[in-house]
Amino acid sequence: MSPLFSIITVTYNAAATLPVTLESVKEQSCKLFEYIVMDGVSSDRTLKLAIDAGIEQSRIYSSPDSGIYDAMNKAMQVAKGEYLIFLNAGDRFHSSDTLQRIADAVMNNDFPGIVYGQTDLVDIRGRYIAPRHLSAPDELTLKSFAGGMVVCHQAFVVLRKLAQPYDLKYRYSADYEWCIRCLQRSRRNVLIDGVIIDYLNEGTTTANRRASLMERFRIMSYYYGFWPTLVRHLGFIPRFVRHRSMENKGVKALED
Repeated sequence: MSPLFSIITVTYNAAATLPVTLESVKEQSCKLFEYIVMDGVSSDRTLKLAIDAGIEQSRIYSSPDSGIYDAMNKAMQVAKGEYLIFLNAGDRFHSSDTLQRIADAVMNNDFPGIVYGQTDLVDIRGRYIAPRHLSAPDELTLKSFAGGMVVCHQAFVVLRKLAQPYDLKYRYSADYEWCIRCLQRSRRNVLIDGVIIDYLNEGTTTANRRASLMERFRIMSYYYGFWPTLVRHLGFIPRFVRHRSMENKGVKALED
């Protein structure tokens, strides 16, 4: 039996970035999905764009929420698919056959707990900037996330019955903690070869980046131990510097 996918996009005043996501979902050759847009009462054209996209499998909601992770929890409550895919406004499937490749991986591997793949960073026009700073491993285990979020949230496709609500005490990194809990409950994880998601490289403010890193450190310490986490973070510094250099070069090349 073919799986049904619940593709979820959480929005709030996302008119500038949502169209590429809508187009990406609409052009998928595999139609075994429902598309849930969970909006936080946008005041721009977000809802009109979602409606006008004419995606037959779409269900569009708009109500106040307490932030992105609260909206994701609300979307999971109404999801009916066997698998969950979170695709933020501005992000897109890498190609029109991506969902079919995910479906094939699910069916050929007897419905694993998690299916995952690689991610590229792109600009708002969809132009390639750089590979994501962490690569998805050949074998994904609970221990894999001790080294950081080695699989992008958008490229982390989870069997819905394994997924628990996002922990709202985390403001910036609840997706990382959620992935860890999914891994705790998954018995088998399957890698799809190659890139499956293009991730919008929006950039974050220094304050939010710092807060997110501190929050992630607390999560890592809880699941993997304080001292091992501290030692790993010392090793993250050169990796972070190298990738920021790659991102800056990619952006500069697009600007030239």
